[in-house]
Amino acid sequence: MKGIVLAGGNGTRLHPLTLVGSKQLVPVYDKPMIYYPLSVLMFADIREILVITRPTEMPLFQELLGDGEHLGLSISYASQEKPRGIADAFRVGADHIRGEDCALILGDNLFHGAKLPTLLRRSAERLRGCVMFGHEVADPRHFGVAEVDDRGRLVSIEEKPERPRSNLAIPGLYFFDGGVVDVAKRLVPSARGELEITDVLRAYLEDGLADLVWLGRGVTWLDTGSHETLLDAGRFVRDLQHRQGTRLGCVEEIAMYMGFIGAAECHALGARMSTSPYGQYVMDRALAYRQGLPPARFLEEL
Repeated sequence: MKGIVLAGGNGTRLHPLTLVGSKQLVPVYDKPMIYYPLSVLMFADIREILVITRPTEMPLFQELLGDGEHLGLSISYASQEKPRGIADAFRVGADHIRGEDCALILGDNLFHGAKLPTLLRRSAERLRGCVMFGHEVADPRHFGVAEVDDRGRLVSIEEKPERPRSNLAIPGLYFFDGGVVDVAKRLVPSARGELEITDVLRAYLEDGLADLVWLGRGVTWLDTGSHETLLDAGRFVRDLQHRQGTRLGCVEEIAMYMGFIGAAECHALGARMSTSPYGQYVMDRALAYRQGLPPARFLEEL
């Protein structure tokens, strides 16, 4: 399965923070925002990843992430000249997908939960058409909303409805088969000139090929696209890390425990940042892994 991180857009809700740079490079507590969606793809065992961003900011992402080899990944880049909707990612990333199954995650979404890695991998293995995820929220009017019947089966999808039929929001994480490129190419732009992801999901639903997976209360989902939600996410990461002694979205550690790199390589990555608490943490985890900390325990600490 191929992965795509959509890190484009103008980030206008975060002005003036994003007047001179990408919101996906803004820190969420102790690391760049993009580390969090990147880590989700890594937990899904996805190693070929395309980062879509604005052309002016592509060099910054390339300097931060490189080609991904140091993490056991293959990271490539594509530019999106201007925001044209989430579904435009499939047109931009058509050469990356090349008819294979793919996962798309928005660059400002943060997910956390002990059962999340297993849930992601199972969803990818059982993919038949598309998989979207559902998460209960207090006010679903700001999101795509899924409606289910009394058996829990998906029956409709609405984009930011004034009167939602449920409180089940659809987060910015989706799995699709290779046919998604053709679906996206057939879309008609909305009145805003954008290609809506809900139109793609509806197309699969109409063909009987759309599955909804409930994330449940054990998974936290945060959209960091506004000043308030960015602050909330930073507090969430800080509090959880201080309480548990672990670090969310630590891509070096995840690469090691997923088997993408070895403990020695992970330790070397931490040593490059040894003057920071983050670098010290990476080195400590590499040493703990060498001493026998099993991957199962690592997943329980998420």
